[in-house]
Amino acid sequence: MANAIAERWVRTVREECLDWTLVLGRNHLEAVLRDYVRHYNQHRPHRGLRLEVPAPVTTMTPIPLSLSDIGRRDVLGGIIHEYQAAA
Repeated sequence: MANAIAERWVRTVREECLDWTLVLGRNHLEAVLRDYVRHYNQHRPHRGLRLEVPAPVTTMTPIPLSLSDIGRRDVLGGIIHEYQAAA
């Protein structure tokens, strides 16, 4: 069971992050993986959790009234986008 979980994690991180990134060394790889793990645990919805995130950010954000009330944050140089209600 643990092997299947590890293989799924490796596949996900490769498809969503590393296949799109030119890694320039060990320190760069560690920084990229640190950013991706934060995104994966705090912002990316998981099907096994009914599209919830494993470790949600605890700040309460109001429900946006229109699309102009939504802010976008680029992660990993724009490979991944995180959306949230704008302040």
